[in-house]
Amino acid sequence: MTLSRFIREHIQDIVVEWESFARTQLPAATSMSNLALRDDAVEILSAIADNIDSEQTPSEQYAKSRGAGLQDAFESAASTHGSLRHWSGFTYLQLTAEYRALRATVLRLWLPGNAAGSEEVTEDVIRFSEAIDQALAESVVAYSEQMARTRDLFLAILGHDLRAPLATMVSAGELLKRRDLSEDQHLDIGAMVDRSARMMGEIIKDLLEFARTQLGSSIPINPEEGDLRNVCDTALEGARAVYPGCPFHLHAEDDLTGSFDSVRLHQLVTNLLLNAAQYRSEGSAVVMSAQSHADTLSIQVQNFGAVIPEESLQAIFDPLVQLARRSDSAARPKTSLGLGLFVAREIATAHGGTITAASSEAEGTRFTVRLPRMAPRRAESA
Repeated sequence: MTLSRFIREHIQDIVVEWESFARTQLPAATSMSNLALRDDAVEILSAIADNIDSEQTPSEQYAKSRGAGLQDAFESAASTHGSLRHWSGFTYLQLTAEYRALRATVLRLWLPGNAAGSEEVTEDVIRFSEAIDQALAESVVAYSEQMARTRDLFLAILGHDLRAPLATMVSAGELLKRRDLSEDQHLDIGAMVDRSARMMGEIIKDLLEFARTQLGSSIPINPEEGDLRNVCDTALEGARAVYPGCPFHLHAEDDLTGSFDSVRLHQLVTNLLLNAAQYRSEGSAVVMSAQSHADTLSIQVQNFGAVIPEESLQAIFDPLVQLARRSDSAARPKTSLGLGLFVAREIATAHGGTITAASSEAEGTRFTVRLPRMAPRRAESA
């Protein structure tokens, strides 16, 4: 059986192997569905089979070996795969490893039923290797292009977001040079500087955590006995300082003790509160509740604003994903790097917990965090 025919007739078996290998690429694959792991596998394999069957002269083979044919391939299944793997958090090495595993899988399944060393088998292996290399090159080009665009977007957003609080602090410094300021004016200026410094601190904190995850390391935690009520209280205090005009309310049950990393959970809760304040309707409140269960603790943060579409509820936890802002919120301070919810999800995962989102006109937008009362100790060395 020719290799191209084998690929077409056994395409589902090959895709299962593809998915199984992709599942091992951590941490990106941890939260990916089976469909996302398979991605464009069927289309890529079909294109490889067609490539093997296509007529090719020696000069065309030589040109292909030097990268010809990629210029018009940016809309291919392989290029789409490269872009999507970038957005899913796969590293460059993980992307290339998928193709290495695909090459080995197909040959392992096909070669035993064919006469080794025959001219037809040799020709099929050569054409297959060429097709794999072309698909890999298309994926890598698309991945690199997407990475460059993301880097430029990231730097542009970072510069924009840091400029506003920095400008406020510079203005405050100029005002403090005046000798005719009253005590109340000094207090107002101090509050301005404090809010700006807190905003910049949250941006930088999220940046550091994002950089850690991009280097292949999960967020480390150090679980100790603590009270979730204290975490919520201090997070509310910080959120009120950043958004002084936003009403915040807390409903907490009595027994919220457990073993967790209080510093990390403070970061998680703060990110949820700031996100809720940023996207709430003008005049509405942000409501947080903390509840105790037999073996778990849960936190909910709710606001009323624009409804998040169902298809966006998972994407909002990915880095650099931003929701459209309401026109009435333009004047409010914001952190728009799109990292806050991503970091919150990573912290919840490090604790062995989950974070989900729901949004409707009737109940507003609600983020729910569920954590084991005793965080796993294995996460300490992550």
